[in-house]
Amino acid sequence: MKTRFVKEQGVIKWLGQPIELMFNLIANGEYALEIKKKVKKRTVDQNALMWLWFTCMEDETGTLKQDFHDYYCKKFLRRIVVISGNEEIVVRTTSKLNTAEMTVFLNKVQADAASEFGIRLPSPDDQFFNAFTNRYEHIKY
Repeated sequence: MKTRFVKEQGVIKWLGQPIELMFNLIANGEYALEIKKKVKKRTVDQNALMWLWFTCMEDETGTLKQDFHDYYCKKFLRRIVVISGNEEIVVRTTSKLNTAEMTVFLNKVQADAASEFGIRLPSPDDQFFNAFTNRYEHIKY
């Protein structure tokens, strides 16, 4: 059974009641309680920014934006797993990232684009972001 808990003003609540009430309702037996912080999936704005950046990079280099996506996923979202004694590379996609992970990914892409390709990718808070958006948003991604 999964249930939702909320911490409000230092008190953990379950269905709006203090958590002690839930423990009083549980029958005798052994239980395992796991508490995980709820994370949000990457945002639409983060995804749109990523594709806007890859559109710029395609325009600047001639390399397809999908190829940049795949390149950066392989570069920054890979890990090695061992299956039956064999090491394999597994690459995550950005669609599985939460908002914090997507922020880290975008920061790495931004830094790498500048250092490896000489392309400055502005953030939404950059003073030149509107001009950048106007230049590349007409190109479908």
